[in-house]
Amino acid sequence: MRQGFLNGALFQVAALIVAVIVVHMAYVAVIRPNAEIVEQQQEYLQQTDEDYTPERSVYVVLKDFEQETCIILFLWATAIIGLKARQTLNDRKLLDRNLLQVPEGTSILPQDARNFARPVQALAEAERKSLLPRALIAGLHRFQSTQSIQDVSTTVKDVCESEADRMETELAIVRYIAWAIPSIGFIGTVRGIGDALGQAYEAVEGDISGVTASLGVAFNSTFVALVLSIIIMFCLHQLQLAQERLVLDAQRYADKRLLRHLVAPD
Repeated sequence: MRQGFLNGALFQVAALIVAVIVVHMAYVAVIRPNAEIVEQQQEYLQQTDEDYTPERSVYVVLKDFEQETCIILFLWATAIIGLKARQTLNDRKLLDRNLLQVPEGTSILPQDARNFARPVQALAEAERKSLLPRALIAGLHRFQSTQSIQDVSTTVKDVCESEADRMETELAIVRYIAWAIPSIGFIGTVRGIGDALGQAYEAVEGDISGVTASLGVAFNSTFVALVLSIIIMFCLHQLQLAQERLVLDAQRYADKRLLRHLVAPD
């Protein structure tokens, strides 16, 4: 478990570093240069044509530092969600396999528990650490020691519930990112409005270009942040739904493939 924690932490750090490098390179090489060109063209056309209406450009919408930060956090959260989704899908594949290899109509006595646990223990290490194998092994060991079917059911349930709590805890960083992105967008909004108020005297004199640009920063940062936050929350809820289904299906698997075959001695 400790090794899994370290691997997860290293993946998160590496994903953040990669996101920062990739996004910043894209901003330096593509987004900000193109945004500057578009703004210069629009300023020229406004000065030469009074009826010209500037069109919204993706480069201009994304050019500010708040949007860059939001995109970095978005990619970071997406990478974490992708890793958790992959782990969940790998765990679900075990539900389609007959791990215990118990023939139909066969009863499992306490003294037989060790033999039926061996096929599960023989799985590859990565598979053996998954939820279903751990629940089955724990249930069989409990049955061997207590000879109580009720204790087996309780043990399987406890393993599944602890796994559900663990998966929920590991998503805390994603929930924090989903909260942080709109907050960063709001910071851009406050900065843009503050700059616009600082240039109010220019608007009074008839030059509203500075105020318009500052308000554009405010609205663009909020727009980008809210869109990214909506996408992250959707992906997060889908992942949580898949994880909850995995836990419930693992309990059903244990009921169908293990508990109904157990026979306690009189």
